[in-house]
Amino acid sequence: MSEVDILVLGAGPAGMAAATEARARGFSVLVLDENARPGGQVHRAVEARTVKDGQDRDGAKLAAAFRASGADYRPDATLWAVEPGGKVFWSEGGAARSISAKRLILCAGATERPVPIPGWTLPGVMTVGAAQIALKTAGMVPEGKAWIAGQGPLLWLYANQVVARGGTVQGVIDLSPPGGLARAAWHLPNALRAPEYLVKGLAWQQRIRNAGIPIRRATRLVAEGDGRLERIVIDGWSRPADLLLLHDGVVPNTQVTRAIPGCAHEWDAGQRCWRPTLDEWGNTTVEGVLVAGDSGGIGGAKVAALAGRLAAMEAARALGRLTVDQRNAEAGRTRLEWKRQRAPRRFLDALFPPLPEAAIEDSTIICRCEEVTAGRLRGAVALGCLGANQTKAFTRAGMGPCQGRICGPAVHGVIAAARGVDPAGVDPFRTRFPTKPLTLGELAALAS
Repeated sequence: MSEVDILVLGAGPAGMAAATEARARGFSVLVLDENARPGGQVHRAVEARTVKDGQDRDGAKLAAAFRASGADYRPDATLWAVEPGGKVFWSEGGAARSISAKRLILCAGATERPVPIPGWTLPGVMTVGAAQIALKTAGMVPEGKAWIAGQGPLLWLYANQVVARGGTVQGVIDLSPPGGLARAAWHLPNALRAPEYLVKGLAWQQRIRNAGIPIRRATRLVAEGDGRLERIVIDGWSRPADLLLLHDGVVPNTQVTRAIPGCAHEWDAGQRCWRPTLDEWGNTTVEGVLVAGDSGGIGGAKVAALAGRLAAMEAARALGRLTVDQRNAEAGRTRLEWKRQRAPRRFLDALFPPLPEAAIEDSTIICRCEEVTAGRLRGAVALGCLGANQTKAFTRAGMGPCQGRICGPAVHGVIAAARGVDPAGVDPFRTRFPTKPLTLGELAALAS
């Protein structure tokens, strides 16, 4: 097969919904997914585990419809380049492959925002998202002296999941900036259009209290140990620790969109991150390339699935299967529900603003791959570096195996704070294809 109508990147909520909608309209659809099974992070391994709540039910329903859609699903496939005109390159089974697509719907999801604290590179310190993957795929829960620290809905969700599975947590360390309720109060009336999110969040916190797990507010957290984590220091109070799980929200995964020439991005001041510039249907500034789900702006699983459907309808319009009026009419209810589900977003953004990069200590490592500290980044700014790419040349921050995927938001924030300017005026890391490592052997397969 040398051409496909619609290529979907990612099989999370947005990707599964987009592929299912597109197949229902008679298009040929190819889905590339780095994971072994559909579901993405939020519905990871949903086909292989017992359904426990409404989120699991939503995921199981999406996965079943996706499996039945007839889309050409390629698990364990890594997209690494997109050429002008819609030619896509990916690696699968040790070989590189390519295909031309009339429309691309990119549903790459989100990545966790780093939480650079002193000692966060020690073995025994990891992210809440990584721990949740272990829970969903292998049923692993924390044992021993485990602590959860940071802020945001995922932190409280994971703590509840651990308690439900019989895991142990010594305490939850709330690092959220003070004054959250006062900041968020302005957005409460709109958030109440989808009150189920607020009710769920309050219930999560109450269950943690009912389980007898201490919740402690703090402003400074340090991880310490000789060769691995042995203790944490909470505002000067030292406690033994075997495991520390950190979380400070998520940001859109823009590695692919940033590498596509002409694909514009904009600064989201509420979520303090970059995201692709999109119209109301998910179109980027590049003809034929659409983005749906959290990779276009953080909204959650339900918003992502609805955005995937809308993007597929727009692709159907662009490919002549629907007129503008037909698209608008058929998408009406979906768009209304998409807006309702997004209603609490500004409330949550104000309640849990990202932790300030200006507070990161000079000795704290920011780029784990190259062991670049916040102090070295600030030193580069003092020498005249204005953005992440100049700073990379001076310090090697972002040059490691992850190519800035992990440290990028923190590097950008530290530079903006050191310069004393609006982060929107600081260039983030520039990405280029191939966006993922590949071997010469994989490339050689393209010749055949």
